[in-house]
Amino acid sequence: MNIAATLVEHDIDSTRQNWDAAAAGWDKHAPAIRAWLRPSTEAMFNMAGVVSGQTVLDLAAGAGDQTLDLAERVGPQGRVVASDISETILDLAALNAARAGHGNVDTHLADAEHLDVPDHVFDAAVCRLGLMFLPNPLAGLRQVYRALKPDGRFCSMVFSGPEQNPCLRILMSTALRHAGLPPRDPFQPGGLVSLGRPGAIDALFEDAGFTAVATTRLDAPFRMPTTQHYLTFVRDAAGPILQVLAPLSQEEKAAAWSEMAEQLDAFQTPDGWIGPNTLLLTVGRK
Repeated sequence: MNIAATLVEHDIDSTRQNWDAAAAGWDKHAPAIRAWLRPSTEAMFNMAGVVSGQTVLDLAAGAGDQTLDLAERVGPQGRVVASDISETILDLAALNAARAGHGNVDTHLADAEHLDVPDHVFDAAVCRLGLMFLPNPLAGLRQVYRALKPDGRFCSMVFSGPEQNPCLRILMSTALRHAGLPPRDPFQPGGLVSLGRPGAIDALFEDAGFTAVATTRLDAPFRMPTTQHYLTFVRDAAGPILQVLAPLSQEEKAAAWSEMAEQLDAFQTPDGWIGPNTLLLTVGRK
């Protein structure tokens, strides 16, 4: 028996199950996510050089909010391939594209580290808040590099470090403590802010073969009416937090959510709840 291969397969299965479970919640909150990420998503498309008529890879596409914008941008002569590890979430992406009247969207079920697409087929590629969840992001970047046509560009969006994303830090540290787990290195692979260390993502892009690598930092505050509205979103859609809390009893989970709410109330303002977030947009050229 190949124990290492078995463990990797188990990890992939676990990741798929987590995102299958979060799919409906992510889709349910699509309007809030869209409002939150719209400016940075447009910046990501511009940095990737997405224009009409192109064939574009949307890596870790989720329920397809940004996929719809890509489909609009490339137009009927272009094509968007929405790829994700979760079949459940891709079904929602396909449904959303059909409802919006976009016949130029295909879905592709795949682990981002093993894309299983031909070489040199995409004019551009993007990944919105997905690359940081890969256990081996360099492997994912190499897959994207292979799939791009010469001179094609890839732009990823990830969270910056924990100090620039205090809400994420509160959520994860509180969840871990209530689960009886030790604090994690925030930059360990696969975490919410794992690619937030200064210079880390640029080095990975370059190791994968990309040139003209550049990173832009953007503030992206998450606006909700109240703390509880934000926590409803987290409870519905935040797979990494839900995974940590999953083994707890209902009473233990309630205590964890209560403590999170108490800390997150610090971001309640007269104009609503405003949670600071900082994103990194990194682009590279093949």
